[in-house]
Amino acid sequence: MSTEKVLLGALAGFATGALFGVLFAPQKGSDMRKDISSRTQDYAGDVKDKFSRFIDSLTDKMDTAKSEASNMLDEGKSTLDHAKKDLKTAARV
Repeated sequence: MSTEKVLLGALAGFATGALFGVLFAPQKGSDMRKDISSRTQDYAGDVKDKFSRFIDSLTDKMDTAKSEASNMLDEGKSTLDHAKKDLKTAARV
């Protein structure tokens, strides 16, 4: 699932919840605005937390990929060095 779809879904859910909250709430306007403001801040905090976790996860995956690539490069260099030595030895014989 792409990040854009997740964020779009979260925003759509927020908008739908806010709309139904306004339509069906038995509160007066000023109380409703305070409630909406509070919920908006809660949702914004949730989205920030999820985005932060997503970035941390992505960073961890990138670090792992870099480490694995470095290990593969080292193994390739080692194999190449052994092949060079074998070729030199075979050329002398």
